[in-house]
Amino acid sequence: MPIILDAMGSDKYPDPEIEGSIQAANLLEESIILVGDKPVLTQKLNALAPNHPKISIEHAPEVVDMWDKPVESAKSKPNNSMAVGIGLVKEGKGQAFVTAGNTGGAMFNALRVLGRIKGVQRPALNTTFPTRKGRCIVVDIGANADCRPEFLLQFGIMGSIYAQFLLGIENPKIGLLSNGEEPGKGNQLVKETFKLFEESSLNFYGNVEPKEIFGGEVDVAVTDGFTGNVLVKTSEAVAKMITDVLKEELMSTTRTKLGALLAKPAFSQLKNLIDPSEVGAAPLLGVDGLVFVGHGRSDARAIVSSLLLAEKAIMSGLLVDIKEKISDKLG
Repeated sequence: MPIILDAMGSDKYPDPEIEGSIQAANLLEESIILVGDKPVLTQKLNALAPNHPKISIEHAPEVVDMWDKPVESAKSKPNNSMAVGIGLVKEGKGQAFVTAGNTGGAMFNALRVLGRIKGVQRPALNTTFPTRKGRCIVVDIGANADCRPEFLLQFGIMGSIYAQFLLGIENPKIGLLSNGEEPGKGNQLVKETFKLFEESSLNFYGNVEPKEIFGGEVDVAVTDGFTGNVLVKTSEAVAKMITDVLKEELMSTTRTKLGALLAKPAFSQLKNLIDPSEVGAAPLLGVDGLVFVGHGRSDARAIVSSLLLAEKAIMSGLLVDIKEKISDKLG
């Protein structure tokens, strides 16, 4: 059964989606359905890979742009590529939906069409951070700006399940993002959530600051969507500033250029570590279906990574696992 790819999602749609789907088709067991403007997609696909046996197209005449408001766009553009693509999953014509489009639009359409897993109050979006010891799942990073303590507890449960799936860690350590490591630190939300985690059966590490996250002390970092989104964007901005300044300095003189050439393997390894294209998309945890949302700046490589991750989730039964464990821990 196919993986559904929103071909009108990324900032430069549909080129990254088409190029990525062609590359991924050679690696996937499943076929791919591109959802979007069929005449445009057909022309571009035929120019690169005519009559590809594993790629088909489903027509969706409308697009949810990055600046669109989710509810309004759903009403004014009912046949948008997200709604049509997620609808195919609901109808059993696809096993997972992947998009690099508007996060709010993906969340709204997923909830409207697929609904929530029983027992989950708020679905959450996550990402993976590179750390000194591997990777860390950070959840939520933007789906829920305002949260209650019980929401964050559920984020921790779902994040723990996802860390087992993605990182292969049997009993992931969970940290609660705060402005200090000590118990009692943080705002009222953090303090009340801390108590819930202490009383749970999760492997709770305690409060963490960003230094513990990047230091690899925890496998999952839990926070509200507002704070998580600021954390992600700040981290991306700092990483870009450091790499840009480093590049400028290394290219400034003949001596530093020589040093850069000798250190090229180390720089390549660092680039791979912080490159979001390596991971691709992230699932909307808590939605009753496999929905993956990638960055708007996704290139073909990121699309390939997203499709491979979606296939891994399908093969491993991630959705069933989340449903069963959510029921066990909340039931």
